[in-house]
Amino acid sequence: MQMQLSTVVLLVLTATVTFAQDEPPDFRIGVRSALVWDGNLARDNTSSTVLDPLTGREIHKLSQGGVEVSSRMGYERVRRGNAEKLLNYTTTIANNTGNDLIVRYGAANVDGHAALLLPVVFGNKGLPKHVRQNAWDLGKMHCFKSGFATSENYFSGDALSKTFTVRPQTTITISAVTKDPRSYSVQCSLEGCQITGTIRYYITVSGKDYVFVWSGSSVAYCGE
Repeated sequence: MQMQLSTVVLLVLTATVTFAQDEPPDFRIGVRSALVWDGNLARDNTSSTVLDPLTGREIHKLSQGGVEVSSRMGYERVRRGNAEKLLNYTTTIANNTGNDLIVRYGAANVDGHAALLLPVVFGNKGLPKHVRQNAWDLGKMHCFKSGFATSENYFSGDALSKTFTVRPQTTITISAVTKDPRSYSVQCSLEGCQITGTIRYYITVSGKDYVFVWSGSSVAYCGE
């Protein structure tokens, strides 16, 4: 059942989410090494949804062979008066196996447009000027200040080859931030505002890709 699910979803991704040759990163995933969470497809015993007891927002989970990968997604404005939005990907990996797991960042896209990973730091005091000018400070982002996301472990656009190791019987939470590539991405009503469209991202855990497909309406606003 899982192979059928992965095959269907990945064929859709190949047809609709292939970027231009000069626009990294490429969102191509091998069928044999992928698990996919997609609320629009039939569920099996590898994917599930739970609600965060503190926020009431969705947490998407993929589980197989003693490895559980959970995804939360939030967004905030870049700054007041600016239409641009930052997307926060918070992923928790629980290792219930007897071996180390190696975690790598994969790629992200929004409605078929590449969402490139931002270069980030936590606190920029003491850093060289060129680093401060080019890096985004996690400590100034509301998703991190509110506790929605963790700044303890994070992927950064200036270190795409960085990996994390998850020891047996331990858990690690890793954050990543991208800028929404669309100019206008929020729809507002009397009930509030929400991201539109579809967001896809994946991380690689010991050679297997864990793919999460989020509808904009499920993405939490973690701004001020």
